[in-house]
Amino acid sequence: MKNDCIFCAIGAGEIPSFKIYEDEVSLAYLDINPFSFGHTLVIPKAHSANLAETSDETLAMLVSRVKKIARHIKETLPCDGYNILQNNGEAAGQSVHHIHFHIVPRMAGDKLEFVNSKGDMAALQALAERLKM
Repeated sequence: MKNDCIFCAIGAGEIPSFKIYEDEVSLAYLDINPFSFGHTLVIPKAHSANLAETSDETLAMLVSRVKKIARHIKETLPCDGYNILQNNGEAAGQSVHHIHFHIVPRMAGDKLEFVNSKGDMAALQALAERLKM
């Protein structure tokens, strides 16, 4: 287990999980503290702490698995859609420092919401200029 990483232990089969998909490089299992019915985590078996530290090859592989698993969840569960979440750093809600994607099934009218507010157009223009690559 890498640095006492619980997701490494789950990926290695050292800690039991409710697996829904597994191949040689990835694992998908139900979150034991779900946001919604069917909330699933998708991880690479090899340790990588976050998005910035994950190789492009691993990330591409992982996203292809997320797509496949999300499609399966949508076809199998009674859900109207799903959110794909990926957090980086504690300030963003990352509690386990092993890259992972959340697939969160959604029903129309459920109470799980992201709230937007109208942006300041001048501030957005200045920020876009600052962040332009």
